[in-house]
Amino acid sequence: MRSYFYQKLIYQLVSYVIIFPIYRMLFRGSLIGRENIPQKDSFILVSNHGSLLDPPFLGHAIGRNISFMAKSELFRIPLLGFIIKSCGAYPVRRGIVDKTTIKTACEKLSNNQSIGIFIDGTRQKDGRVNKPKQGASLLSFKNQKLLLPVAIINSHRLFRLKFFIPFFTKIVIKVGKPINPPKGASKNDLVLVTNNLQEIINNMLE
Repeated sequence: MRSYFYQKLIYQLVSYVIIFPIYRMLFRGSLIGRENIPQKDSFILVSNHGSLLDPPFLGHAIGRNISFMAKSELFRIPLLGFIIKSCGAYPVRRGIVDKTTIKTACEKLSNNQSIGIFIDGTRQKDGRVNKPKQGASLLSFKNQKLLLPVAIINSHRLFRLKFFIPFFTKIVIKVGKPINPPKGASKNDLVLVTNNLQEIINNMLE
């Protein structure tokens, strides 16, 4: 209980002291579709991925402590590792089926904590969903949690230089209507829901 309190406190400090001025002032961040965010139960946020700033931007904009998977290497960086762990992030080892990561995600969902998954698994140069993975759909079925499709517009091109002066791109986050878990754990069921998520997110990016 105490660890959860400290985690929530640190998350609030990071969100409003560090992320707020960057998201709202530099990038003029805005949120569309707040009414679609579930208020009572935990959920699985599913998004496109274009920048390292996506997790804090999403957490701040949604107004919930969203726990994202993060590369295990990041946790070995002293200050950064402390911050992302305190904000609820949990490590994942790329290229393998990490049962510990899946177990951690399930435990968070069962404790009414929401998690976030970048459906492509890695950043995309065009900011779109190109090769979606089925992990989010599988976790949704296993835990019977809603999937919340979210699109981050312009995160893959945060700023540009003109005459050596940085110009920051406006960030818009769109939240779609929640999607029910897959009907089963078969490949067809998972692919159907995953493709639906891809279509919804890419449509919101247009």
